[in-house]
Amino acid sequence: MTYHYKPKGVCSKEMQLDIQDGILKEVKIVGGCDGNRQGVCALVKGLPAKDVMEKLRGIDCRGRGTSCPDQLAKAIAEYLETSE
Repeated sequence: MTYHYKPKGVCSKEMQLDIQDGILKEVKIVGGCDGNRQGVCALVKGLPAKDVMEKLRGIDCRGRGTSCPDQLAKAIAEYLETSE
């Protein structure tokens, strides 16, 4: 099942997560910097969702107080809260 998340305070418009047995099987980020989103999605694929969440949490972009990686961490946290 794909989980949809609407990021706040960043350029990306949507994040789609497929988490199975605690592993990120697929991540798609809609909008934002093309290279950044491709890189982030490729790097996190196949990793434990909780590990990714902990590593990306708090990353800042241009003083916004958040970033696409930070929003991905928030998306994972929200998914984990609703799935337990």
